[in-house]
Amino acid sequence: MSTEHYNIPSISIDDYNYRLDDDKIASHPLPERDMSKLLVFKDDVIRQDIFRNISDYLPDNTLLVFNDTRVVKARLIFKKTTGARIELFCLEPADSGNISKALASKRNVNWRCLVGNSRRWSEGLLTAEVSIGNSTIAVTAERLSTADTSSVIAFRWNADVSFADILEAFGKIPLPPYIHREADSDDIVRYQTVYANASGSVAAPTAGLHFTPKLLSTIHEKNIDTSNLTLHVGAGTFKPVATELVADHVMHAERISVDIDVVRHLRDAIGQKMIIPVGTTTCRTLESLYWFGDMITDGIIQDAECTPHLEQWYPYKNTAGNISAADSLGNLIKFLENNNSKVFEAYTSLMMMPGYNHKIINAIITNFHQPKSTLLLLIASLLGNRWKDIYDYALTHDFRFLSYGDSCLFF
Repeated sequence: MSTEHYNIPSISIDDYNYRLDDDKIASHPLPERDMSKLLVFKDDVIRQDIFRNISDYLPDNTLLVFNDTRVVKARLIFKKTTGARIELFCLEPADSGNISKALASKRNVNWRCLVGNSRRWSEGLLTAEVSIGNSTIAVTAERLSTADTSSVIAFRWNADVSFADILEAFGKIPLPPYIHREADSDDIVRYQTVYANASGSVAAPTAGLHFTPKLLSTIHEKNIDTSNLTLHVGAGTFKPVATELVADHVMHAERISVDIDVVRHLRDAIGQKMIIPVGTTTCRTLESLYWFGDMITDGIIQDAECTPHLEQWYPYKNTAGNISAADSLGNLIKFLENNNSKVFEAYTSLMMMPGYNHKIINAIITNFHQPKSTLLLLIASLLGNRWKDIYDYALTHDFRFLSYGDSCLFF
């Protein structure tokens, strides 16, 4: 891609590195979700509390936005007759980007997977017996092709059940690679938000793991506004930036789904409420909505039959982003209304890093992120170099890091 007409900051990923020892990484969740520590950064001051008290720090005019994706049991373990253990990590449908449709498929589906112990599986079928209810179902896996680091796997089974049923009965929760243990029965519940609804993620939107039904009730009792949208989190969220310059990193794409009424809610909230995403995935979705509206305004998106894709550097084009947030979302709403669409479906590869101009959000609830990660770059796009002081504070005050770790509220 030619970047002649783009204003992409020249950033070295080494500037977004820090020492994270294994003992700082939370390997298990706390017994109570909302008893995690909370680091609040506001008015250039760092303070700490517990997450249960987060509503005390939210302004009355807050709109909290949640990602309601549900993690699927995406790790499938097959054993060859030789005893070799082959793990298939299901990433996304190979034939269609519609995750809901692919999960509902019966008897056969093609899925893009990471293959563990790949060298021990050169050809042939993998087979397994899966118990669903009172039935035992034979499931086979065949590798159709390999590209880059993933393979297309054809799954077949001999019963009228969905692939979602197969995953639920046969699969394991896909804990992040930095949690060096097998998933257990607790993870089935705890590596899932209490408001999870739309199945399709292979990683949890971890900022939401701190919420409990009681805390959500407290938030509603204080008349704090809320809304839900969906981004299905892919394994690319764990991919570190391996290039020296961030500008050379290829950002992964993730599918978003947002109801038209949610877009209307957001449009009406701009300038009236403090829009706070719960997690980087929600932030990514909210900011992407602005850019999709911008693309519609410029005539780049015209066909409602095609699923649009926001490429990672579009917001850094010299000609992009000249419309207000309210007008951009308004044009997205008109586009959906004109095409009789109730839900906006798209892919986003949005890259947020220092120099990015945030259009929708005013603050963020999040966890602590890995060194040299795109998620840390996103946080630095909000905090500038103050992220270093904040992370130093957390490291020296016994905060727990990453997916099962403690939380932050950054204004």
